[in-house]
Amino acid sequence: MPIHPTAVIDPKAELDSSVQIDPYVIIDGPVRIGAGTHVCPHAVLSGHTTIGRNNVIGSFTSIGAPPQDLRYKGEATELLIGDNNQIREYVSIHRGTPSGRGKTWIGNNNMIMAYCHIAHDCFLADHVIMANLATLAGHVEIGSHANLGGLVAVHQFCRIGDFAYVGGMSGIGLDVPPYVLMEGIRNQMRISGINKIGLRRSGMERATIASLEEAFKILFRSPQLLLKDALFKLQNEMNDCPEVQVMVDFFQSSKRGVVKRTSDD
Repeated sequence: MPIHPTAVIDPKAELDSSVQIDPYVIIDGPVRIGAGTHVCPHAVLSGHTTIGRNNVIGSFTSIGAPPQDLRYKGEATELLIGDNNQIREYVSIHRGTPSGRGKTWIGNNNMIMAYCHIAHDCFLADHVIMANLATLAGHVEIGSHANLGGLVAVHQFCRIGDFAYVGGMSGIGLDVPPYVLMEGIRNQMRISGINKIGLRRSGMERATIASLEEAFKILFRSPQLLLKDALFKLQNEMNDCPEVQVMVDFFQSSKRGVVKRTSDD
């Protein structure tokens, strides 16, 4: 097992024999780490944290620390991290709370760039990119292939939909629908259109992208339609497109409300 002699490893930790532990790493508590994961110098891993295969845990990260919640009293909550994630320098990810999910969940193939923060009870799906200094408050949900620019701040309990692209320095106080481009600060948040470039790069068919553009026009650029009527129209007239129905379901399941303002407003 390639563990540097300066590393401090708790006897309760469970490490695969192929894990690489660099100088001055601290592993405190029942941390479990899967095959091929590399923990870089000075990282601190703690608590009931489970890390999958082939991850890179950057230098000076804090992974699995207690949640920043005044109600937390040391309960055995969790942080779960999947496979093939890059978690870069100075990132902090906190485990869950008993009053929330009880766990923070990071999926697979995500890129969490330097100085990002992921608070308690957050859920990140797969192929998410968080640029430098992006910050998630507690209970935030990020869909697959979502992209958050640098210095983005997301309010607690907000959701970012699949394939959404949020421009740098945005402040998110409402749910951001899937497949859209968005930027702005809190009450100035605006959606500029469908994330066509990101969808094309993902391999999505042009016909599907065209359907999403049509759905966008109905939802966001049809002032004669109330939201409930626009959603009803999409459910009944575009029910052959699963991606459009994902957007409909996102609106219908929102608890905080969804960004509706566009760059034309």
